Amino acid sequence: MLSIYLQGLALGASLILPLGPQNAFVMNQGVRRQYHLMTASLCTLSDIALICGGIFGGSTLLHQSPLLLMLITWAGVVFLLWYGWNALRTAFSGQVDLATGSELKQSRWRIVATMLAVTWLNPHVYIDTFVVLGSLGGQLPTQTARHWFALGTISASVIWFFGLAVMAAWLSPRLRTARAQRVINLLVGAVMWIIASQLARQGIANI
Repeated sequence: MLSIYLQGLALGASLILPLGPQNAFVMNQGVRRQYHLMTASLCTLSDIALICGGIFGGSTLLHQSPLLLMLITWAGVVFLLWYGWNALRTAFSGQVDLATGSELKQSRWRIVATMLAVTWLNPHVYIDTFVVLGSLGGQLPTQTARHWFALGTISASVIWFFGLAVMAAWLSPRLRTARAQRVINLLVGAVMWIIASQLARQGIANI
């Protein structure tokens, strides 16, 4: 079972490491130290739900419902364009948001809502968990093997999200300068728009 666990760990890491909306958002919250551990926890819990859903039968639902995937795709395009626009506007305006303690308390639920949107409105998440992990996990011979495979991929999510959040928070004093924040906002905005354009092309191709 150890080899199956390590296989799940390696595959989960390969899927989660590339910079995407989730990673950009967790990194940004870590740099700002705005509920970064809460953000990492919610990302991890979302991944656990998606991974288990994909490995234990959810891939069938996605394959049988192209309309659902199309709706998620275009909702994701709209959200990513909006989020990217806000990040780029902040970068070019020269007004860097270094939030105060009172602002952090007021923004908690907005952070939660944004994190959920970044995760659940990203079709790539469903492709990774339901199609890739679901297909590979579904081919394992026993239920025990599937459990170990799921545990490996979940471990990759836990290690990555909490590691990214803690590392970004640790580097926060160096990254909270106006210049660094401008670069981060440019990076986040560019990532969001690039992924939105990729999703839009996929959505058009599937019409």
